[in-house]
Amino acid sequence: MSKKLTADAAAGAGAVPASFEDAMAELAQLVAQMEAGQLPLEASVAAYARGSTLVQFCAAQLEKVESQVKILEGDMLKPFAPGGEAEQ
Repeated sequence: MSKKLTADAAAGAGAVPASFEDAMAELAQLVAQMEAGQLPLEASVAAYARGSTLVQFCAAQLEKVESQVKILEGDMLKPFAPGGEAEQ
């Protein structure tokens, strides 16, 4: 089974996720496998590398969306304040 995990991690290492949601799902799966502690060392390293790539992809997607929201909202954006009230 460890060979399958190693092969899966290596095969997915260069694949670009189809969406933010797919990347998050794959990342959650990798984290669960790593937390289980049953991956051999090589598979753990490959999973970590893939996870790092997925985190970078997700961060880039979030930055794109944030830019789009800023453009759409213009000057209407206000700092977030806990409790639902904006600081003034």
